[in-house]
Amino acid sequence: MTIQSKRSITIEDVAAAAGVSRAAVSKVIRNAYGVSPEMRTRVQAAIDDLGYRPRASARAMRGSSYTLGIEIPTIRNLFFTKIITGATSALVGTPYQLIIAPAGPNHDGGPQAIEALADRQVDGILAISPAVEPAWLERLAQNTPLVMLGRHDRSVHYDTVVDDDIEGARIAVRHLHDLGHRRIVHLTITPEAEHNLPSAPHIVRTDGYRRAMAELGLEARVVFVDPTEFASREAALAVLSEPERPTAIFAGHDELALGVLQAVAELGLGTADVSVIGYDDTDIAAHPLVSMSSINQSGTQMGEIVVRLLLERIAGRTDAVHEVIRPRLMARNSTTAPRS
Repeated sequence: MTIQSKRSITIEDVAAAAGVSRAAVSKVIRNAYGVSPEMRTRVQAAIDDLGYRPRASARAMRGSSYTLGIEIPTIRNLFFTKIITGATSALVGTPYQLIIAPAGPNHDGGPQAIEALADRQVDGILAISPAVEPAWLERLAQNTPLVMLGRHDRSVHYDTVVDDDIEGARIAVRHLHDLGHRRIVHLTITPEAEHNLPSAPHIVRTDGYRRAMAELGLEARVVFVDPTEFASREAALAVLSEPERPTAIFAGHDELALGVLQAVAELGLGTADVSVIGYDDTDIAAHPLVSMSSINQSGTQMGEIVVRLLLERIAGRTDAVHEVIRPRLMARNSTTAPRS
């Protein structure tokens, strides 16, 4: 052990300590078929005793890096934390680890972040990138197991996990309408932020808002902003300063809704003046000092589903799967009946 402590432990060291061949150790590490429980126990004991950690590059050359990559548009949106939490939970008991690659607040780095994960030879990729062309994703997915979250694509080579954004927007509008609101504005990110892709979540959500307003015979009004809390605050300040301001604002996601709530507070208004509802149901929305109504799309469950789909892909499944999550209303103190 004196000599080994001065250098990296190798697979040959493990084989010698366990009294087995190098190939046997490799089989145990790869969880290959045909390894007896006794050999697995002996090899694992040697790995634990020596502190052996196979290099990711070496594992990749043998067929697996035991890593899954997650590309997220930004680290600011708290909804992505739920997805990562769900994915991490689903990997308990497996040899896989997560690598996280943020793309940037405007999603413009989506392809680069996804490619960076592929270059690291991860075994599968979860991508939350509404601005990447489907054709590019199809090409990538022919070589790397891929699941897109939030994309309403009818893909062939990759899987999708989406919320029913049409229904979610309808639930939000109906909730506000049932409370008595008629001037309901939808504040959401610009279509350019999602490269105007019709399958992108906010574009679909906006379509759901327009449909719901039309069903109720109400005039739809959409305010587009950059995908930041600051931008939504600035836009909300302008809209709420109009002579006939809206009595309710449905925000495209919770970060935007928080910006709206900030504007409401700065103008000295209350919930009876302006109701606000977000989308994603992040943890901060449920905080008692915030108590913001939101549409829950089960982010933790999405993360768990994605891991299941990726592991199925790694195991050999080739048919595309398209999972749809049913949204739920989480009504809290930020929405109430409008002032008479």
